[in-house]
Amino acid sequence: MDLKEEIDQRRREIHTEGYPMSVGEMLNVYRDGDLDIHPEFQRFFRWSDAQKSRFIESLLLGIPIPSVFVHQRQDGVWDVIDGLQRLSTIFEFVGVLKDEDGSSKPPSVLEATEYLPSLAGLRWEADASHNGLSPEHQRLIKRAAIDIKIVNRESDEDAKFDLFQRLNTGGSQLSDQEVRNCLLIMENPEFYRWLTTLQATSAFQNTVAVSDRAKDERYDAELVIRFLSLKDSTTEQLRGVGDMKDFLDRRSRGFARDESYDRDAETHSFEQTFTLLDEALSDQAFRRYDAASGRTRGGFSVSAFEAITIGVNTHLDEWLAMNADARNDELVKRSRQLWSDAEFRNNSGSGIRASGRIPKTIPRGKELFKP
Repeated sequence: MDLKEEIDQRRREIHTEGYPMSVGEMLNVYRDGDLDIHPEFQRFFRWSDAQKSRFIESLLLGIPIPSVFVHQRQDGVWDVIDGLQRLSTIFEFVGVLKDEDGSSKPPSVLEATEYLPSLAGLRWEADASHNGLSPEHQRLIKRAAIDIKIVNRESDEDAKFDLFQRLNTGGSQLSDQEVRNCLLIMENPEFYRWLTTLQATSAFQNTVAVSDRAKDERYDAELVIRFLSLKDSTTEQLRGVGDMKDFLDRRSRGFARDESYDRDAETHSFEQTFTLLDEALSDQAFRRYDAASGRTRGGFSVSAFEAITIGVNTHLDEWLAMNADARNDELVKRSRQLWSDAEFRNNSGSGIRASGRIPKTIPRGKELFKP
């Protein structure tokens, strides 16, 4: 297949149409339940009150805003692909935005902006503590036009996921994992919620001990997916990892789509693996061991995380069969040996990509952590 044929095939798989709608019309669509902005997404999109106020200012001043992309589901409901923060800001200000529990969120209060300082302290409608917008100014907002780009339901099944990913990476403020979480919510909300329960496991949190900033970017959630994706990968799959971001995207969405994926068994395996590591190593589990000083140094090492967790999980039954004190001593010993192992050290340094690291460090971890 040549380039022309590839382009023609892919262009036929994505069917779109577009037309402008007023903010007032979008409010009605949302109130009627015909627009799904996925309340779970709101935790990943972090506009400040000042940013929200500037957006409302733009509507009042008639400044054009970027297009909103939606996907039309089989039931006719529109899934928001891009534009959630803009729409959420409007819905929250008007007082109709729902949270994850289906409850109405309190209406937001505007801040002063550069061009409209008199917005300070205003709400959509007045209450005992705040002044409200006049009916004239409410009409300005309700009549503001939004360009809606619709990916029709006849499009390829993956069209909305591909579009969401392309629109929300690169210049976006979202981390790779936050984008991935959004994709998983669109794919299978129950699977996403299951991942969050694994992420919250105390033994897991104790051992990874990542920074607050990394948690804010959902790096601990990425580590859960990294563990699940690597532990059952074949040698051939490990050799074909390529870009780690793409690998984790493929694997996690594959799990979310697989109706036979045994979450109960995976939960049990996950909890047992990290409980053993927590009991033996706690927050030192994935930090570099310096034999000269006899201490761990530095921060979290993803290379150690991969090799140790997959190594222990591969031989989980054997580790569980051991006496607890002997097991803890041996896990400490093996984790220290990892840092003096030439195969691991040569393939886990800075500058080595996952595609070069994974096919060597994972098999080595399985060897080193065989009881």
